[in-house]
Amino acid sequence: MSAPISNQIDYWEREGPSKSFHHPVDFEMLDSYATTQDCVLDYGCGHGRVAAILHDHGYRDVVGLDFSARMIESGRAAHPYLDLRVVTPPDIPFEASSFDLVVLFTVLTCIAEDQAQVQLISELTRLLRPDGLLYISDLLLQDDERNLARYRASAEGFATYGAFELCEGVVMRHHSREWIDTLLLGYRRLAYKELTVTTMNGHSAKAFQWLGRKVGPEQGRDA
Repeated sequence: MSAPISNQIDYWEREGPSKSFHHPVDFEMLDSYATTQDCVLDYGCGHGRVAAILHDHGYRDVVGLDFSARMIESGRAAHPYLDLRVVTPPDIPFEASSFDLVVLFTVLTCIAEDQAQVQLISELTRLLRPDGLLYISDLLLQDDERNLARYRASAEGFATYGAFELCEGVVMRHHSREWIDTLLLGYRRLAYKELTVTTMNGHSAKAFQWLGRKVGPEQGRDA
């Protein structure tokens, strides 16, 4: 089963502005490698929550992109000082090496297919300057019975374990640590931690935060 981008957009246009998001920005981790002078892309910014947190912390050169026009509209109303723009995936309308830091919060969970995630990371890597930083916060595979039942029920419909469809009509995905390591082979991992977050539907969930630096093929991956 695939997850057509039109279906995803329809869902976020309909439901997105009413959703609340809670993944924290770990400035102790981020500020060890980034500076407030960096040019930042918040991809999948929704209504600008993370971009606003970064701005409040002193990051002034931040661009937020999302494919939901309604979420961008909501974000502009709440944070008129932010540069929030609608984008049509998969292309991102910036030149290569435009950003020092790309922030990707709960975006991979909205992309069920491996290849679509690979394509997104490839495009974001193109946008990063040499030695640029990628900061990801997303959901791990869960081990509670509610989610295990979801995975079992969806096993025949999705090629990827951990992908499932919510009753609201949107496809989501949870991730193994091994897949994240594979997806991010083009980066040197600088920091990684696991944490518990509240999802957009109010459930407690296992999550991870990952920070890495873009590297050439000859360089090592781990800090």
